[in-house]
Amino acid sequence: MAKKLTSRSEDYSKWYNELVVTAGLAENSGVRGSMVIKPYGYAIWEKMQAELDRKFKATGHENAYFPLFIPKSYFSKEASHVDGFAKECAVVTHYRLKNAEDGSGVVVDETAKLEEELIVRPTSETIIWDTYRKWIQSYRDLPILVNQWANVVRWEMRTRLFLRTAEFLWQEGHTAHATKQEAIAEAEQMLDVYADFAQDFMAMPVVKGVKSENERFAGALETYCIESLMQDGKALQAGTSHFLGQNFAKAFDVKFASKEGKEEYVWATSWGVSTRLMGALVMVHSDDNGLVLPPKLAPYQVVIVPIYKGDEQLNQISEKVKEIKQQLEDAGVTVKYDNRDTYKPGWKFNEYELKGVPLRIGIGPRDLANGTLELARRDTLTKEIVQMDGVVEVIKERLEQIQQNLFAKADTFRTENTREANSWEEFEDLIKNTGGFVLAHWDGTPETEDKIKDLTKATIRCIPLDAISEEGTCILTGKPSQRRVLFAKAY
Repeated sequence: MAKKLTSRSEDYSKWYNELVVTAGLAENSGVRGSMVIKPYGYAIWEKMQAELDRKFKATGHENAYFPLFIPKSYFSKEASHVDGFAKECAVVTHYRLKNAEDGSGVVVDETAKLEEELIVRPTSETIIWDTYRKWIQSYRDLPILVNQWANVVRWEMRTRLFLRTAEFLWQEGHTAHATKQEAIAEAEQMLDVYADFAQDFMAMPVVKGVKSENERFAGALETYCIESLMQDGKALQAGTSHFLGQNFAKAFDVKFASKEGKEEYVWATSWGVSTRLMGALVMVHSDDNGLVLPPKLAPYQVVIVPIYKGDEQLNQISEKVKEIKQQLEDAGVTVKYDNRDTYKPGWKFNEYELKGVPLRIGIGPRDLANGTLELARRDTLTKEIVQMDGVVEVIKERLEQIQQNLFAKADTFRTENTREANSWEEFEDLIKNTGGFVLAHWDGTPETEDKIKDLTKATIRCIPLDAISEEGTCILTGKPSQRRVLFAKAY
């Protein structure tokens, strides 16, 4: 077992970084700002990926793959898009290296300069819409409902494992529609898919909303988002869905013949979530003892640890465990049996607590004699003695309880840390000294939004979709406002 983690209350950022590394989720690589996702971390990502992929396909989407490299000229075709990503682009300029003539090392071969520089994709709208031009001629070709699982590169200056890295994994959906209404419905549908996944699988409550004009995706007419609250009171954008209008269709001349025989531009959406969800999962539930994982995303939901002296006792225990493990797996529960003789039971208990395994079963000779098992819950750190007979139903019930408990705990935290501010002084105090979500009136102008950000580092996380109409005045300018928006400091 590794050294004790730094306490969250002492240094939340340090706690997070230590936990990600110590629990075996990821580590920094030899490339600045890039990470190695280790098997345990990747197993969680695979579970996320599998469920999201199932949801996408259930809503009619298909997977495809598009190139990693994008011609630089493509980015100049949609002005706001290039403005939004210009500072983050990694650019390929040459395709060959050669040894320096003076023997000093390897240099770029200037004779191997590309005729057109290539951008390593920060997102794929441009390459995809250039492709869609070839796919779409008629209304019969629509809609196109495509998703891709890929890696992207955004040359971030300040990086943190999972939350912000130069290269990360994600999915990006790109759809094409005949009408504006269909495209908006698609963007809203995918927002609901993300929200349902976050709440049902990650046990993470979210606020659904739309971004302010300042915070929209580059090239979008509307950006829908889900926002979640971490234990340190900072917000994290967990997923976005964009209504792109006809911007990319016009930039790449993607037209179709309508049923009426008219030539019209296609309507578009894009939407995505990334390995940033891994960071959210860690920060929403985990504690000073390590990870706390919701059962639906844990690489294994139950770990069984034998407590024994000598091979004879181990063999007797293993025979019984084989039977219990099979029963659990037949019931759809993922199980690991750790019968390694290189570590003591106490070390294993600590290790699986660190790794956030939802349930741990301890079984020894006395348990065999009594027909009982010791069952330990990771979320509450409590133990109980249960009968071997009927243990499958007990474990299924406990896993469901853990999933529900984690959501309820996170939801209570979010509710208790969502406050209203009715004056600038109150707003400043909440942002600086309390944190969390702050609902406040804003006059709707980008200038005021920028000034609030400059003064407090708080941004408008979203305009909640369920926000009610409420007459008020902007906390900064005193100008009229029709509803409150959600402010917070954010990752």
